[in-house]
Amino acid sequence: MSSEHLHAPRERLRPHTLAMHQAIVSLMEELEATDWYQQRADDCDDAALKQILLHNMREEMEHAAMVLEWIRRNSPEFDRQLKEYLFSTKDITSMEEQAEQD
Repeated sequence: MSSEHLHAPRERLRPHTLAMHQAIVSLMEELEATDWYQQRADDCDDAALKQILLHNMREEMEHAAMVLEWIRRNSPEFDRQLKEYLFSTKDITSMEEQAEQD
């Protein structure tokens, strides 16, 4: 996956940038694993195995949430965006349009 690699020389990147890169790549991997387990569970005919796969999927979701929270705590801009859009019942695209008008 190209995103696993740095796009600038490591020695030119700040420690914060490197840590954010590690977190973002980890989040991507956790979300990908969530998707894989969901697909496997959907395709599984064995009820016991299906429950294990769904359990594993939920574990990956937990890991993704933990990394996302680390990102939020360590990036003021992510914090601002997440506070704007998460846990809202408003129409997402109209929220963006309203934010652009403000």
